[in-house]
Amino acid sequence: MEHRLVNAVEQALGWRGSAQLGREFARGGLGDPDLLERLLTPNKLLDLVMRRSLSNPQVRLFREGNELHPREYLSPVTTRRGQNISMVNMRRLGNLLDSGATLVLDGGNAFDATLEVACRAMQWWAHERVQVNIYTTTGDTAGFGLHWDDHEVLVVQIAGEKAWQVRGASRVAPMFRDSERNDTPPKDIVWEGTMVAGDVMHIPRGYWHCATRVGQGAGGHSTHMTFGFPRRTGASWLGWLAEWCRDDEVFRHNLHRDDSPREQEEQARELTEAARKLIAARGPSLYLDRIEQETTPARHVPWIEAFGPLDAVVCTTEFAPRIDVNEGQVEIVSSGLRLGIAAEAEPAARMLLSGHPVHLTPEVPIETRLDGILRGLASVFVKEGLCSVLTPELFSGYTDLVTNAIP
Repeated sequence: MEHRLVNAVEQALGWRGSAQLGREFARGGLGDPDLLERLLTPNKLLDLVMRRSLSNPQVRLFREGNELHPREYLSPVTTRRGQNISMVNMRRLGNLLDSGATLVLDGGNAFDATLEVACRAMQWWAHERVQVNIYTTTGDTAGFGLHWDDHEVLVVQIAGEKAWQVRGASRVAPMFRDSERNDTPPKDIVWEGTMVAGDVMHIPRGYWHCATRVGQGAGGHSTHMTFGFPRRTGASWLGWLAEWCRDDEVFRHNLHRDDSPREQEEQARELTEAARKLIAARGPSLYLDRIEQETTPARHVPWIEAFGPLDAVVCTTEFAPRIDVNEGQVEIVSSGLRLGIAAEAEPAARMLLSGHPVHLTPEVPIETRLDGILRGLASVFVKEGLCSVLTPELFSGYTDLVTNAIP
């Protein structure tokens, strides 16, 4: 999937692919000013917040670095049937932002098609799950204090400006669930300065950082997006192995607490040998491939045949599907599925699984047989969850950002 944001981030940071993700701090400028407004604006963020039922902690507000109680900005809306729905009180939110505050929306990709498609493009690029959080700060107010994240971060400054300080890690590869606390930031500063609209910054996992608008004027504002990449680790792999060990009978037996020392030693040898074989058979590379192949897609609009014919689709798997070709046999591997298709259907499959929108009622003439294959395959892929109906709302997330595929 060719996405303008992914290409712009690579150019800004001087990367070729995602191999540098998590390796070291990097900063640059997006050479595509129109991209920012296409992705998000502060007013569009407020519109997203207004039209959805949200609750804390998905939406949060901070003043001078302190989190406000949800009752300061959330109100229950009672329907005529007496149901209470949590909604943002836009008048209160406006007053808070006018006086200087920070609005945080976690997982914005769940509410907006443009952000959804951007995160999916990032996932296909990085081979990792991605979530985008949005931060808007108004006035001369503090942001979050010095802290570190347990995932890699890409910061894209959408509007306004904000001062940042980035320090290195005080613990190598810290984790959310860890064996030691990680509470003391290092003194050395990696970078300190102001992010302005169009800037992008990569902060590796464990690097301490903070952002603020203090001293930048009461009439200013800042909106930035943070793309979070929670990477899979050796600990993740061991957890996955623990699930597979149940296939071997030796791991299902009780541990011999009351047996003789000789019998306990024998069981320990059996377990150790079985664990060695399990590790050899299911190494980290297999784990990474399996997780990517078996992750099921997020929810999408289903195809209801009674509503009309399938006229446009797009692949919405969390990661790019794998297409294996071996001796004329074609197999699609994705989302926990293995689908065999005829060799003559391979070109149509690659088009449908490209991540680009595909219109099944093309303006360009198409050979009749290929058209039939494309339509038949599209219906199968939608029913199996590899592709989704390309609604106008979903298509809006691709417009001017992802190349449209027209068969």
